Amino acid sequence: MAKVLLVLYPDPIDGFPPDYARDSIPVIEHYPNGQTLPTPEAVDFVPGEMLGSVSGELGLRTFLENAGHTLVVTSDKEGPDSVFERELPDADVVISQPFWPAYLTPERLAKAEKLQIAITAGIGSDHVDLAAANQKGITVAEVTYSNSIGVAEHTVMQVLALVRDYLPQHRIVLDGGWNIADAAKRSYDLEGMDVGVFAAGRIGRAVIERLAPFGVRLHYTDRFRLPSDVEEKYGLTFHDDIRSLVKEIDVLAVHAPLTDDTRGLLNDELLATMRRGAYIVNPARGAIADRDAIVRALQSGQLAGYAGDVWFPQPAPADHPWRTMPHHGMTPHTSGTSLPSQARYAAGTREILEDFFAGRDIRPEYLITKGGGYAGTGAHSYAGKK
Repeated sequence: MAKVLLVLYPDPIDGFPPDYARDSIPVIEHYPNGQTLPTPEAVDFVPGEMLGSVSGELGLRTFLENAGHTLVVTSDKEGPDSVFERELPDADVVISQPFWPAYLTPERLAKAEKLQIAITAGIGSDHVDLAAANQKGITVAEVTYSNSIGVAEHTVMQVLALVRDYLPQHRIVLDGGWNIADAAKRSYDLEGMDVGVFAAGRIGRAVIERLAPFGVRLHYTDRFRLPSDVEEKYGLTFHDDIRSLVKEIDVLAVHAPLTDDTRGLLNDELLATMRRGAYIVNPARGAIADRDAIVRALQSGQLAGYAGDVWFPQPAPADHPWRTMPHHGMTPHTSGTSLPSQARYAAGTREILEDFFAGRDIRPEYLITKGGGYAGTGAHSYAGKK
């Protein structure tokens, strides 16, 4: 029998929800590319419940304990005395979310002598050192597409919030004011702007599709160029790399995975080549941006705004400069953990576990590494990257 170590974010400050704002969530039949939603044999939760926090347990306890497995659930993941650190050495399975990642560094993987599989409940497995996982033959899997549309919606929301300068206007209302000139002095229309997408995979393409009706000129760069009919449909201009992309746009949406090639890519040098007063929305990974370069660009006016919901590390410390930098619209990595997204990634996590315990093949679209090499989605997103 296996020991499953599940790391989730803490419950709401005012307690686990006794009820919810809505009585149901929409039923989604399939993803936009035709991929089926998670297909576990059963689930032990009601879709729309809070599943991603400690008390929600991703709805896994009954399933795992009925099968004779041990489940340890914690939000305590930092430092040598954390529950995560203490429980890791004899864990067979580790599950965490990008929003509250249990970082599996080479040092931690070396201690995890029994670890066979690391599962991301959601999308994005860069909190696992993938090279070290490959070296040890550990399978890494994630619930591909489970929250892609939620992240795309969050991106569009933040683009509009920055360009229209929504947050300061809302603050005027909360403060009891009616300062029209103050509210309008940094407010622009998105219509007519050049918008660039860095990486046009599932999320990036969904952002393209959702921004096209706003009357913008769309640009993108990606390792894999989109089909010509897609480029024609959305009026896309393709750029060979991000350096040529950023020179031609007013708004940049970042959707690339974190690799050695993208780490710290949004630095002083690159930001200086953008149009003065450009905006960046980064819901991909915080470490793609040079933390202090973003602050400097906002302070100097080179950037008019920066938003996203990814930080490094996560959770961000209280003194992280992005909390107090000017003209930002940051959120605490929530774009992919809406209640509908939680239902999908909880179901997908159970599907992966069912297949793993039964010795069946895990869906290729869920795989990042297997048998010492990149596999499935990982072969597309990470192979060939440092």
